[in-house]
Amino acid sequence: MCVVAHPDDECFAFGGALALAAENGVETYVICLTDGQAATNRGDATSGEALGKLRREEFTASCKVLGVSRQELLDYHDARLEFIDFSQAAGRLVEKMRQFRPDVVITFGTDGGLNTHPDHMMVSMLTTAAFHWSGQAKRYPQLGPVHEPQRLFYLSTNFFIPGRQAPKPMPWTVTLNIESVRAQKTEAFRQHASQAPLMEQTKELFAKYGAEEFYTLVAAKEPQPAHLEEDLFDGLDE
Repeated sequence: MCVVAHPDDECFAFGGALALAAENGVETYVICLTDGQAATNRGDATSGEALGKLRREEFTASCKVLGVSRQELLDYHDARLEFIDFSQAAGRLVEKMRQFRPDVVITFGTDGGLNTHPDHMMVSMLTTAAFHWSGQAKRYPQLGPVHEPQRLFYLSTNFFIPGRQAPKPMPWTVTLNIESVRAQKTEAFRQHASQAPLMEQTKELFAKYGAEEFYTLVAAKEPQPAHLEEDLFDGLDE
């Protein structure tokens, strides 16, 4: 399960992990909390509502390219996640986790990703709470049988975007080689035509760094030392 804030996060940030999982027969589920109406790049949209509709369609098309098994876009307001009811929003994610029953959950780190976006920070915090609360019977007992995901990963990075406030990412524990699905990730990003200027701005960065994605294991069912891996699912039961 991958939890993101905006349409295009799923491919720009997590596209390699999602495409690799699909390639290996792993079911994937992407939840996006907003429809991205506050984006700087707006394509041909003449209103926030029109942009939201367009970006919902782009999100669906991108997930299809990535081989995502199931995707869902919720109804929170773009650029306003820091003001929502935390317990209520985390509960919605708890319910999704208990229904889908993921082994692995991936999301942004609390640094907010490459653009230090507060929505990314909130998604990180909400997903982290839901990851833990999903397996606790005393939390949201009305939302279905408990489920304990086995691992929670935050996205990390080995580069920053020039000219932007640099995040403070967590040191990574997984180096994911995504060369085999690199073109797929790029094609998924192309589905977000409204965000074409962003793709152009970051083209050189992805040409240089785009063969890998980096993730940090931040929670697991069993106590263990930190160690470097090359797979989000290594050692999990079939």
